[in-house]
Amino acid sequence: MEIKINRETLLKGIYRVQGVLEKRSNMPILSSVLLTAKDDKLKISATDLEVSFEKSYPAKIIESGDITISGKQLLDITRETNSDEIHITEKENNKVYISDGNAHYNLSFLPPDEFPVLAEINECVLIEINGKLLSEMISKTIYATTMEESGFRLSGVFIQEILNKEDIYFRMVSTDGHRLSLIDKKIPDIEKLGLKDGVLIPKKSLIELNKFALEEETVFIGLQKNNFIVKKNEAVIVIRLLDSKFPDYKNMIPEAREDDKFISFNKKNLIDTMKRMMIVGGDQYKGVTFDISEDYIEMISENPDLGDVKEKIKIEYQGAPVTVGFNPKYFIDVLQSMESEIISLKIKNENNPCFITGEIDEGFVGLIMPIRI
Repeated sequence: MEIKINRETLLKGIYRVQGVLEKRSNMPILSSVLLTAKDDKLKISATDLEVSFEKSYPAKIIESGDITISGKQLLDITRETNSDEIHITEKENNKVYISDGNAHYNLSFLPPDEFPVLAEINECVLIEINGKLLSEMISKTIYATTMEESGFRLSGVFIQEILNKEDIYFRMVSTDGHRLSLIDKKIPDIEKLGLKDGVLIPKKSLIELNKFALEEETVFIGLQKNNFIVKKNEAVIVIRLLDSKFPDYKNMIPEAREDDKFISFNKKNLIDTMKRMMIVGGDQYKGVTFDISEDYIEMISENPDLGDVKEKIKIEYQGAPVTVGFNPKYFIDVLQSMESEIISLKIKNENNPCFITGEIDEGFVGLIMPIRI
């Protein structure tokens, strides 16, 4: 293989896959990128076996072929040069020569046939979805996943097709056992994907998918066996689905009732209040007491080692007095993902979750379980 490629083009491509590359693995090949030169295009591929990304870029192909190179080394070389063009040539004995006209590198690389074979998209049904809308759905669910190894079935976001009042919606939902986030959006042709039973997408893959969604006005999504496919033009993401059953969450979200009591807040003010509550909380004391009455809500955070903080906020509330505790960080996470300036909290009692909604955040609900303080 031998190519010449614009430095900015190569830098963009190599930088794009850094989040996919496996930094710590028993398989060194997973920290490498696969470069495939063919038909005036250089395809850059990376995988960690959970998520794979590949995209083609224009290049001058002197000789077709493929090689693997350390993703970090190639990024450093490309980033540190001031030249406009990078020359890459495959040498004998698994060596590659890289030059910008001034600096000359001779590097070792692993055989390309050791690179994992990426799934091919064969007759996969794809539907189009707005990139910003997909990013919104990811942003409003990804924070409620768990990173604990024991919570494997909660370490991703569950997606499925939902029938609601004779309309079919695309749903994303996540939970870590202490909170839940759910969002429904009307997506044309979503029923073509066969998502009635739902699939579970791992968190790391969603981070990469979110980047991709923000880069494109629209993307195409689909399912192929145990893979979730995302495609647009010269770029493809292949995500291996989690082989785990997501918990039955629907009974946690009761139907709305006419006698439901809501408390309205300015979102920014509530975020700021929760941050002040966390100042004295520390790692051990992560609870805030909500003392709710008709005229005000008093929030209290206490730490036997540091002291306490109290704050009263005037509200309009017509229900019975309620005293209940919550983790303030959970409020910050959900509120920061929302667009509405005014948000509504539905708090029933100390045994039921708090529901968070906003007028602008159509189709979204956040749920936070109470804690004992």
